[in-house]
Amino acid sequence: MEGDRLFIVFLVVAVVVLAARALAGRLRLPDAIVLVLLGMAAGFVPGLPAVVAPPDLVLMGFLPPLVYHAAFFTAPREARADAVPIVTLAFGLTAVTTAAVAATVHALLPGLGWAAALAFGAAVAPTDAVAATAVLQRLGAPARLVTILEGESLINDGVALTIFGLAIEAVDVGFAPAHGAVRLVQVVLGGVAYGVVLGVVIRRIRRRIQDPISQVIVSLVTPYLAFIPAENFGASGVLATVVAGFSIGTHGEGVLQPASRLAGTTFWRILTFLLESALFVLLGLEIREIIRAPGGHTWHAVLLTTLAVSAVVIGVRLLWELGNGPLAGLVPGGRRSQQGLGWRQRLVIGLGGMRGAISLAIALSLPAAVGPDRGVLVLLTALVVLITLIGQAPLLPPLLRTLGLIESDKHRLEVMTARKAGLQAALAKLDELAEDEEVDDQTAEAFRQMLELRLERVRYFLDEEEDETGAPPPNSRKVRGELVKAQRAKLTALYRKGRIGAGTLRQISRELDFEDPIVIRRTRS
Repeated sequence: MEGDRLFIVFLVVAVVVLAARALAGRLRLPDAIVLVLLGMAAGFVPGLPAVVAPPDLVLMGFLPPLVYHAAFFTAPREARADAVPIVTLAFGLTAVTTAAVAATVHALLPGLGWAAALAFGAAVAPTDAVAATAVLQRLGAPARLVTILEGESLINDGVALTIFGLAIEAVDVGFAPAHGAVRLVQVVLGGVAYGVVLGVVIRRIRRRIQDPISQVIVSLVTPYLAFIPAENFGASGVLATVVAGFSIGTHGEGVLQPASRLAGTTFWRILTFLLESALFVLLGLEIREIIRAPGGHTWHAVLLTTLAVSAVVIGVRLLWELGNGPLAGLVPGGRRSQQGLGWRQRLVIGLGGMRGAISLAIALSLPAAVGPDRGVLVLLTALVVLITLIGQAPLLPPLLRTLGLIESDKHRLEVMTARKAGLQAALAKLDELAEDEEVDDQTAEAFRQMLELRLERVRYFLDEEEDETGAPPPNSRKVRGELVKAQRAKLTALYRKGRIGAGTLRQISRELDFEDPIVIRRTRS
């Protein structure tokens, strides 16, 4: 019977994932918005089994890979340049939001203890940058805004989960300020130290692995090697995971081979999407049971608390972001870091603080020790996530246009310039090798033609090839599409006639995928 229930849940997750991908593409909405709506709707489908996700499963199964993925793909140079705004948001704002939400929910829900209120505040305090950055990148917003939101989201996960862990300890053993201070130092320093050591060890191991599949397996095991032992040692598992992921990701150039990077990027993109989708579905299935008995509280109290908490998380963030310029100036290097961050940029950052999968995972990991209020706290988290996603994300496009912060061509120009510079460097090196007679003329000419052809293809791929009038060639995308279509048709004909095998068909088809203008357009968007 348990196996049947798991199979049904798996099917529901699959259906939600497919439907969310289809609807998000058509509606041009971030996947997170569609997922949260469909996930909650799935919980009310008649006949589905009642599901209550074990808190330990969510904490140990979902959080480590989600946090590790965000840390691994962090841009170190950009994050370092904006360290002050990122740190003030991730540490200061997360702590203030946690306290403000805890005070609000403690006042509005009679009988809720301070420890449980702080745990809930930690659940809704961290932001999820996925929805916001999806909108910003699609519209061509300044890359600095994306960097700040992503950097904040990475660090505030660790801050919030550290507070959450201490609050859950307080639920079990009570709260003592001195004990809490000692545990905070132990949790933070222990997690960071273990993450640093593990990062060094994993980097050395991965340098010796050449097989892409083995690299992917090691990358999958790493977040659990960071999280679970650190938690058992009494340190912060999430900080250990963040530090290990950041350490490995920033040294990936000497650790990962190109084939491993391609395989790993694809694998982790799919895995994180599936994990986030599963969280939304599990939440939806659990909410159905919670709604029937919202922890002994009236629906009036639940809705009032939802609106109050949502107003707090949105309002505190806006006030903090619009008013923290003078505060940031007190930090070493703070004044310099604020250059280029005017009220327009701050307003976008303030409205870009949606909540998402991490908040859901933290809420679902609330233990039964919280008492009968656990269910209503999970429900409140889901509603706050829903309000921030649906209420804030749609405001970003018109806000960016109104404030004049769209730079749609800047990224394309940057990519084209980087590719062109790399190819020109390769041509210069080829000439140098030919002059030193390290390569014969015939080989040099063959490589020269290949590199020059790639230079032309870069311009065509990015629609940057211009004629004398300065305009792109007419119908260039249509021509590329027709040429790719002709090659596919010929390739299929050769396969049907038995002149090539399935392996050759798949290999050349993958190469044509990179030339297809539809794929190029989706990649850019």
